[in-house]
Amino acid sequence: MTHPLLTKEITGASAWLGSDMEDAERWMLHLSADAIASIDAALADLEERRLTPPLFGKGDFPIGSLAGPLATIADELENGCGFFLLRGLPVERYDDVQIAMIYYGIGLHLGMPVGQNPQGDLIGTVMNVGDIADPNTRVFQTNAYLPYHTDPSDAVCLLCIRKARMGGLSSLVSAAAIHNAILREHPAMLGLYYRPYHYAHLRADGAGFSPIFSYHNGKLSCRYLRQYIELGHEQREQPLTEAERAALDLFDVVSQREEMRLDMMLEPGDMQFANNYAVLHSRSAFQDAEALDMRRKLLRLWLNMPNARRLAPDFPGRNGFEVHHTVQHVQSSI
Repeated sequence: MTHPLLTKEITGASAWLGSDMEDAERWMLHLSADAIASIDAALADLEERRLTPPLFGKGDFPIGSLAGPLATIADELENGCGFFLLRGLPVERYDDVQIAMIYYGIGLHLGMPVGQNPQGDLIGTVMNVGDIADPNTRVFQTNAYLPYHTDPSDAVCLLCIRKARMGGLSSLVSAAAIHNAILREHPAMLGLYYRPYHYAHLRADGAGFSPIFSYHNGKLSCRYLRQYIELGHEQREQPLTEAERAALDLFDVVSQREEMRLDMMLEPGDMQFANNYAVLHSRSAFQDAEALDMRRKLLRLWLNMPNARRLAPDFPGRNGFEVHHTVQHVQSSI
């Protein structure tokens, strides 16, 4: 199968540089008092009816004046810069179950939450509770640096409940900007990113086949998680070539450039939304509190978006993990 290369620079909102995004007016919005009142009313109604995720739908969580901003966010994710920050949910006034109900309800107005592991968890907890020495521990369960990557869903959404004692910056980088930089500086290497790689966990039956870059219907899409590429090739006993490793090294170097990335500290009540085909995300290492109930804590949603782009046949989509339970559920640790 041929993999058409995009050989001209990408222009427009998706090809942003972090150094040009310091004015947050386009990509950040503060929740209004009216929107918070609508959220509180919807929450009260859910509690009266004793409905918790995932036992309620979009219609059970009316959001009033927040509907317009969420429509804007959905469009910005797919057709704009690929990310958005919604600020000001007063998380201090809710308990953990109420926060999960609110977050799930807001998510339903953007897309459909999908499973984040084979157990079918629809809301994940991002928290330093894992053993960093255990190879089975996922990095988001530690306080270690989390390299730039994309998640296996149309969109990834994070709600900050508590910050770390020190560090834990969230960082975003434009896939189109990375592509532009490689095209300008190392055009001979570009074809290596359109070559298919084995990705562990892309398919339920083992490593899936997918390129890093895909250009289809006028849009560039990216899929990248180096750890899973290396693991996928190891599982298939097909070692990466020297040229492929050099391409991955270059991708990492370019994505980490100061002018490329947009760093932000997520404050309690912040909700960050990102298109996994257009934006890669990362997190710096952090120092946490000793007490579990004081540690950095975020909730995560993976969403299947109704306005998501069509993907090329050689760039297989995936929205979450295949779940074999009758009812998907919310993570028990919330």
